[in-house]
Amino acid sequence: MIDLPYSLIIEATEEPDFFTYFSPDLPGFTGVGHSVEGCIYQAKLAMAEHAALLSDIARPVPPTTPSPTITIQNAQPVEKAE
Repeated sequence: MIDLPYSLIIEATEEPDFFTYFSPDLPGFTGVGHSVEGCIYQAKLAMAEHAALLSDIARPVPPTTPSPTITIQNAQPVEKAE
């Protein structure tokens, strides 16, 4: 069972022990970890803190996701701005 309030996307980088993560459901939520398991653990703790921060600064807090997913993928290349 996924015990997260929001969906999570974990991206593998070219470094074997460096992953980034973000939630498509929670604006501004991002982080880094050294393993997939580490990212999930950190995200679980940090999502509640991030939602509380949004509330503290009077920003809308999205409702929790009833069926959150975890997606693991390769990091997407960043396009250069022209």
